[in-house]
Amino acid sequence: FLHAGYRGDAIAIIYFSSKTFLTLVVPCLSFAYSYYQGHDITSALALATFLAVIGYFIPDYILNLLIKQRQKELMNSFPDALDLVRICVASGLGLDAAISRVGDEIRLVSPTLAEEFEQLSLELRAGSSRENALNNLAIRTGLKDIEALVAMLKQANRFGTNVTDALHIFAEDLRVKRKSRAQEVAAKIPVKISLPIIICIFPALFVVILGPAIIGLVNAMHRTGTPFGG
Repeated sequence: FLHAGYRGDAIAIIYFSSKTFLTLVVPCLSFAYSYYQGHDITSALALATFLAVIGYFIPDYILNLLIKQRQKELMNSFPDALDLVRICVASGLGLDAAISRVGDEIRLVSPTLAEEFEQLSLELRAGSSRENALNNLAIRTGLKDIEALVAMLKQANRFGTNVTDALHIFAEDLRVKRKSRAQEVAAKIPVKISLPIIICIFPALFVVILGPAIIGLVNAMHRTGTPFGG
């Protein structure tokens, strides 16, 4: 639920209630309706079992879809946010103040990342150590790249290395990964559009190309008196 951006107990109640309803209540109602209508017991039981299996996995599918969408938004905006943090740190702000400032500035571009930065800033202001707050950020997002960033920042804080250079190198690496993902998606486009082309464009193309020839052939057969297909 944290990876999907939901906090609190209400989402857990909604999730398990919907899963119970779709897995138990809907199949039972379907079986009762089929039995009342006088359908075959075997087919009614098979339909109820199918609905139970589908209903069990639908909440998981929706939750995983929400997690993927949220993580995609985070990864698309995270390199730019790191650059802003690096600029703020190089300008003289502390890392905690830079994270808070960037969280306020990036809200229009990525509300999800701004929410995570705000939560991180609140934990730091509440007295939590930087390592614990960063670990909580990695747990909430569930992204390997952010876990690597947290480990890098903890090492930089522990050994006193330059945080600005480390953030610059890490942001460049994230941008390279983002570009690679975009190129991978672009490479899949020809395969994805082949089916719509075959279904929608090729029939119309065949009609345009072969239609006049077929019409001319039919007219020629009518003029000569030759039956079509004879």
